[in-house]
Amino acid sequence: MIGIDIFSGCGGMTTGATLAGIQVKYAVELDRNAALTYSENHSTSSMFNIDIRKFRTEILILPKRQPLILFGGPPCQGFSQSNQKTRNKQNENNWLFQEFIRVSKELRPDWIVFENVGGFSESLEGFFFDETLNSFKKMGYETSPFLLDASNYNVPQNRKRVFIVCSLDGIKIKEPEKLTNKINVGEALFDLPEIDNGAKFIELPYSKKAHSTYAKSMRRGLKKSTNHSVTQNSEEIIERYKHVPQGGNWKNIPIKLMQNYKDVTRCHSGIYHRLDESRPSVVIGNYRKNMLIHPKENRGLSVREAARLQSFSDDYIFKGGLVDQQQQVGNAVPPHLANAVFSEIINHS
Repeated sequence: MIGIDIFSGCGGMTTGATLAGIQVKYAVELDRNAALTYSENHSTSSMFNIDIRKFRTEILILPKRQPLILFGGPPCQGFSQSNQKTRNKQNENNWLFQEFIRVSKELRPDWIVFENVGGFSESLEGFFFDETLNSFKKMGYETSPFLLDASNYNVPQNRKRVFIVCSLDGIKIKEPEKLTNKINVGEALFDLPEIDNGAKFIELPYSKKAHSTYAKSMRRGLKKSTNHSVTQNSEEIIERYKHVPQGGNWKNIPIKLMQNYKDVTRCHSGIYHRLDESRPSVVIGNYRKNMLIHPKENRGLSVREAARLQSFSDDYIFKGGLVDQQQQVGNAVPPHLANAVFSEIINHS
């Protein structure tokens, strides 16, 4: 099966598709650094680093006898539960799902996988979700919508995503089977090198043995791994971190240390959250801005640690500056979650 990934970001869905045995031939991504990361890790795919509105499908060269699958997730910040200000019809990015529909109409692939955040199905009482679903149905596709939690699919993170799987041949697929065991933060992170606040290591050797099945699978037999970079937090912020226990948040910080906030009681519950090593992580979104705290150390997460929590293996290299890398990881679809969806499609093909 041949794949095309639009709104590809750094390549989370392509990684999942590849794990399922799909040959991803083309990708489209506007962000330059995300496109660089994609190309670094998916050398056999051709990347179009352009605005999707300028992308023309007639330039693609596709084999005629192989089934085609189109997949991707339009910008999702406008549908996020934590971003109420942009959950409206005036936000232009919220309408980019129409470009996904356009490309679908032009290509008429055998399969379509449309992905977005959980809030996509709830925004404006489901307006955008219904518009998307009905568009696929009008094109003659059988649709199978799911709301999946990544923690049920070999991802050490509680992260809900909407998937709409569409079949041109009228195939209805079932929700991927949930795994019995969930992976926790400790299993995901505690074999990685110890680093300090503000670390900027391009590459480090492993200093500990892989202590879990998940950690072993992430290492891929490597001796060293990359992207051990952490935001440099001020001493004031580090002092706040010291008061937060595992599973706690800003409420555990003494009020006297939070005087820079106009009204500390209005802080989001995700601010200054310290990960609990015995549970899957909270959502790895904008973890730098939220000041997500390492479970044991008084610092933020490194790019590699966040990537582990997203189920990117350690041979996956992220390009660009630190903020660019953090955004790429936070925005990505967890590869193992994507793999569960694509594997279900392969089983029905």
